[in-house]
Amino acid sequence: MARGGASVADPVPLEFVPFFREGDIKVWWNDLELNYHTDTLLQKFHFSWNPHNAHNLFDQFPLRDLRNHNHLLFHYSRNYQSQEAICLFMAICRYVLIPNASTISCVLKVCTNSFHGSVGLLNHVSVGTSLDDMYMKNEVVSDVKRVFYEMGHQNVLSWTSLLAGYSQNCQMQCEGYWPNQYTISTMIAALANEGEISTGIQVHAMVIKHGFETVTHVCNSLINMYSKSRMFNDAKAIFDDLENKDSVSWNSIIGGHVTNGHDSEALETFNQMQLAGAKPTCLTFATVIKLCASIRKLGLVRMLHCRVLKSGFFAHQNVTTALMVALSKCKEMDDAFSIFSLNQGVRDVVSWTAMVTGYLQNDRVDRAIDLFSRMRKEGVKPNHFTYSAILTVQHIAFVSQIHAEVIKTNYENSSSVGTALLDAFVKMGSTNDARKVFDRIEAKDIIAWSAILVGYTQTGETADAVKIFLQLTREGIKPNEYTFSSIINACAAPMASVEQGKQFHACAIKMRLNNALCVSSALVTMYAKRGNIESAHEVFKRQQERDLVSWNSMISGYAQHGQANKALEVFIKMQKQNMEMDVVTFVGVISACAHAGLVDKGEKYFNIMINDHHISPTVEHYSCMIDLYSRAGRLEKAIDIINGMPFTPGATIWRTLLAAARVHRNIELGKLAAENLVSLQPQHSAAYVLLSNMYAEAGNWREKANVRRLMDRRKVKKEPGYSWIEVKNKTYSFLAGDTSHPMSDNIYAKLSELIIRLRDAGYQPDTNYVFHDIEDEQKETVLSHHSERLAIAFGLIATNPGIPLQIVKNLRVCVDCHNFIKLVSLIEQRYIVVRDSNRFHHFKDGVCTCGDYW
Repeated sequence: MARGGASVADPVPLEFVPFFREGDIKVWWNDLELNYHTDTLLQKFHFSWNPHNAHNLFDQFPLRDLRNHNHLLFHYSRNYQSQEAICLFMAICRYVLIPNASTISCVLKVCTNSFHGSVGLLNHVSVGTSLDDMYMKNEVVSDVKRVFYEMGHQNVLSWTSLLAGYSQNCQMQCEGYWPNQYTISTMIAALANEGEISTGIQVHAMVIKHGFETVTHVCNSLINMYSKSRMFNDAKAIFDDLENKDSVSWNSIIGGHVTNGHDSEALETFNQMQLAGAKPTCLTFATVIKLCASIRKLGLVRMLHCRVLKSGFFAHQNVTTALMVALSKCKEMDDAFSIFSLNQGVRDVVSWTAMVTGYLQNDRVDRAIDLFSRMRKEGVKPNHFTYSAILTVQHIAFVSQIHAEVIKTNYENSSSVGTALLDAFVKMGSTNDARKVFDRIEAKDIIAWSAILVGYTQTGETADAVKIFLQLTREGIKPNEYTFSSIINACAAPMASVEQGKQFHACAIKMRLNNALCVSSALVTMYAKRGNIESAHEVFKRQQERDLVSWNSMISGYAQHGQANKALEVFIKMQKQNMEMDVVTFVGVISACAHAGLVDKGEKYFNIMINDHHISPTVEHYSCMIDLYSRAGRLEKAIDIINGMPFTPGATIWRTLLAAARVHRNIELGKLAAENLVSLQPQHSAAYVLLSNMYAEAGNWREKANVRRLMDRRKVKKEPGYSWIEVKNKTYSFLAGDTSHPMSDNIYAKLSELIIRLRDAGYQPDTNYVFHDIEDEQKETVLSHHSERLAIAFGLIATNPGIPLQIVKNLRVCVDCHNFIKLVSLIEQRYIVVRDSNRFHHFKDGVCTCGDYW
């Protein structure tokens, strides 16, 4: 039916068309019939749900204008025929028809369905954000909101994109499309979680602009954001200005205090909350109890326990777990276990893990293992926190068992469990197993990289540690202060390259991590152990803060370098600053006294340690005292210490006494020490060699031969004397009489030249230190070919004049070589540092820092 109720088929009276000529009327009449036919088809088309029918009907249209095409486009869109719809849109463009708003809107919906609806990609945040961006730019606000909230997860990029779109389109704001207070609150929370504080500040400005600054939940989100971003003053200002504070407001500001290390302020705010009439929630109690656990306030924990019971929150799992953790940290494991036992019906993996961890932290390993076994028997599956905790048990059989379980439950690839597992192997000395675990971790974080670095550092595998460090940088991992601390400690090993440590120091400076306490302390240790005590002191001086490791490293460093007075100066400064001292501090101090022959001072500090600092002497302290007396020739006093100490003498003590007996030519005492040492270490060559040399020095060649035969019978091999020198970042090693070096002829020529010059300066070889029954001339030849002399000769010809030389030797340097090096430093005007098995010797201008006392 046509408009007005008249039938289109009826003849139209001519008086209705007075202005048309007869020919025009015929044309008009034909068009009217075509339109009628088209409308009839459109009605059929509209009610046709058959996709194939729709296209057949469209082909029957006598007129195909934009309206017809839009009808078919809508039909395709409604029936999810995306491909047909896109082809039709392309046909519209080919027919030179101008698409209108209906056309564009429909085809955009088709595109959306095609790209994310049917394929299921809307859950991908990048796809959803891109669609939102498209809709926002085309002002399709309803679809912007629909896509945004249909996304499986909104990240800071999606929130920022939405915010930017709203901000840039003022028309939308005027039309009321600005996000409401709930959207804003959620947006701020997302920005806080992602750490996007700069964008968060912009949102705060918009909050004020749109009048949301008095809305409680919006302010709560802002307090949380500023607290997490370490802008606590801003968080506090918002809290103070907020009139209608709810429990979330109080919880947010208390949590902010805790996050920013304001422990006492957090407790004060908790009291204010109660005075203000606000009721603490389970989250409030959990937060405050965790705080009390961190500061070890047992009294407060017990008080809060009572409040929890009174408030009816004891059934809440997070509160009871927090109480168990707090009591565990306050060493009240029985009370913690009582709470655990009372919650049998609601115990989950978190509470089990809390108890297992508590027992481990309180050194009750057997109880922790027992509880871990009970947990599995009761059907509670350990999670990655549980495995990470239980793997701190350092027992190879147990760790191997847990390793098998971790593989079975597919936790080995987890970063936290994998790191805990490799750390366990590292601490047990199984670096190969640790490396295998490391290689299987899929997403290695910086903690995993640092853990494997520590493993290689502990075993002295510096080259492998350096390879790991280079690999992590190549993979785009940013080293932190602990990574640098580990790699610098690796460079402190005797066989590490001197220059490598300097390079990592420069790297740490470049990344602004050199002032981190663990890095600077590692640098002090590294430079001291690598013979550069001056650089160690420079780092020590520049430390903005010092911990016990820094002070101990400096004292021990000076002791090893024979600078006892400087070591004691550092100790006195440490005393003045009221630093707490430990066993390592006094090992360094007494060792410094031993190396310098300061017997009275050594005794004094030993007594100060016991009487003033109430530190019980360990076997290391007694060993230092025995060394102190032995070097000074007071062997009877050393024997008295051995007989009176509450420990069974170990190999180190007998080796110290044997070395002193040889120096002071006390054969009987040397024989006693050697017998005890051989009984403890029958395959170690040191006791045999020292005793053999004692007999040789006394001219008792028969007894010397007997000792050598005993070594042959027991198949004990004498450790050869090696010396190392680093030249141009490459390390060269030498044996006594070595001829394997390509420059061997030049090295021996240089040695011959040096001996001639030294003889002219009055040098006479001391053949008493050649323990072979041969002629004196042969003894001089043996002396001249000692490994440290070869290394020095090579250093002199391979480096420019004036360049310092640094030698490392695995055995104690002999007296004649010591005299030789002193004179070489004088005639060659070279600064020579030699690190032997006992200490560092710094030779300059014919003098050694040891004062010939070593």
